[in-house]
Amino acid sequence: MAWNGRLQPWFDRANFVIKPSLKTRLVLMSLFVAALPIALVSFMLEHEGQETLTAEKTDKLFALTHILDEELGPGGFDGLLADLPSGTSDRAAAVRYLNGKLRRITDEVAHADPGVGVGYYSRKLDAIISYGPSEQYGGTVGQSITAGHPGREVLDTGNPKIAYGSMVRGQVLNAMLPIKRHGEVTGYIWANEFTEAVERQKDAIREAVGYGVVAGLLLALVATFFTSRGLTNDVNLIIRSLDQMKADLRVTVPPMKNELGDIGNAINRMAQDLLDARSLTENVLSSVADGIIAVDLEGNVLMFNPAAEDLYNVAGKDVIGRSYQELFEERKGMASVMLDTLKTGRSHIGENLEIASLGSDRKITASSSVLRNGEGQWIGAVVVLKDVSERDRLMGQVMRADRLAALGELTAGIAHEIRNPLTSIRGFMQYLSENNTVEEWREYAPLIIRQVDNLNHIIEGLLVFGRPWPPRIARVQLNRLVEEMAFLTKGKSRARIDLDLGDDVPVIDADGEALKQVLLNLLINALQAMGDEDSGVVTVSTRRKTDEVMIAVKDNGVGLPDKFKGKVFDPFFSTKPAGTGLGLAMVLRIVDAHQGTITFESKEGVGTTVTILLPVARKSIEETVS
Repeated sequence: MAWNGRLQPWFDRANFVIKPSLKTRLVLMSLFVAALPIALVSFMLEHEGQETLTAEKTDKLFALTHILDEELGPGGFDGLLADLPSGTSDRAAAVRYLNGKLRRITDEVAHADPGVGVGYYSRKLDAIISYGPSEQYGGTVGQSITAGHPGREVLDTGNPKIAYGSMVRGQVLNAMLPIKRHGEVTGYIWANEFTEAVERQKDAIREAVGYGVVAGLLLALVATFFTSRGLTNDVNLIIRSLDQMKADLRVTVPPMKNELGDIGNAINRMAQDLLDARSLTENVLSSVADGIIAVDLEGNVLMFNPAAEDLYNVAGKDVIGRSYQELFEERKGMASVMLDTLKTGRSHIGENLEIASLGSDRKITASSSVLRNGEGQWIGAVVVLKDVSERDRLMGQVMRADRLAALGELTAGIAHEIRNPLTSIRGFMQYLSENNTVEEWREYAPLIIRQVDNLNHIIEGLLVFGRPWPPRIARVQLNRLVEEMAFLTKGKSRARIDLDLGDDVPVIDADGEALKQVLLNLLINALQAMGDEDSGVVTVSTRRKTDEVMIAVKDNGVGLPDKFKGKVFDPFFSTKPAGTGLGLAMVLRIVDAHQGTITFESKEGVGTTVTILLPVARKSIEETVS
């Protein structure tokens, strides 16, 4: 018997799951798992760093504007212009005067923080008053800002503003503070720094974060590598053990730690269970008396138990893995059942076969079906071969014994039925032999004739029962026949006969006269079972049952005790004092001749139901009653 082939798919599935590069997948997965949070953290750090840098620059620049605002004094530009010498009231002179007052302040602030530019702008004069450091930006004094300059928004709204962009100095981060005196915006103060310097600081943050990300990924890679190496070593050990289990289930996975150790223990337990199951199944298959053969989808032999070896007179080891059809096609009938199932998927139950084996003819019954795996997939076919030679021989002996017993009962019944009239005739003749008067002959002669008629009636019944006769098949309207027989028997009892006839009962192939005899016997028996009681009811029903028709005769009479139910169709069995016991026996023969079936159900004190099923069309009109 080949078991490794049946276990192979399970091992293949296990290897399919494990064989792809586990180490590579673990490294990639770990890198992904590590890189995602590192990337998110680095992005957040960079974003937060840039936001912090921007906020720090903004706070510093606005702090410088506030210093310049305090240095301007409470009077603002107007307070300083109050000291302007009389006679110099033009715009240029005012700008030069204010510049002289404020240039020192803006230069000091600018020089204190290299890279920063600061200054004042007058709304009334619409001009830059001072821009420090003056040695670089003094030439801008007196210029007006453009219409789109962010300073215009500060002058109009009176709200501080921080802006990136190209301004008088170039690409700068510019903090602008409105100059408010007596509730009026008289100008604004700015402090700015080149964005290039800001970007350099942001790049420094990005670089630091980048180094951190790389370092984190390298650490994760190293940790993953060493972890995965140990893990894959354990997994490879499990794989090697599984490969060895294909050939020998006694191989075990070595002990390991952690969850892989639990997996190894589970595999070992499963292998032991498979080994136990295989041993049990092999023992069962080896011990069973029926031959069992299994083939795969290609028709190659998977299993060949000892009983099959005996039937085929061949060793199982010589046929495992070889083509079943090539090996046994010369064995008449043996290959067709299973190979037909393998080809069509159709099961066979109890097919009778005969093979020549070991010099004697053996009768075999074969039952085949599709072979499926645990997932329900079709993987082959299996056949069970049962040697019924001895069973048939014993059944033949039993049947002969039954026939002899039935013949004995029939003989005893005939002897009993004939003995009573013969005894009466002998008694009458003995009496008449001693009395020679004509009157006595005239008195007893009719009695003797009646007894002879009884004998003749019994003999005629036996002749009819025992003589084969061909049914005269014709097309019969069953419902019409039932109505006719019910009408003929109505007057034989005070009981009522009800008809429940199906509308769809078809015309059938049958011997109408024989069926009339069947119905007449059943109706008379039903009426006699109820006597002359007015409450008696006989119901005759007809129905169509696919390819058959049903006739049921039901009464509510006295019923039959259980001890008599098995004898109702036996010849000469009758519960009626004057009955011959041939009526139901003849009914059974007629129903059998019509290829039908009859059932008898009775309950004492409740009633009896006789049900007959007849085919609508006979299989062969030429058949005769045997």
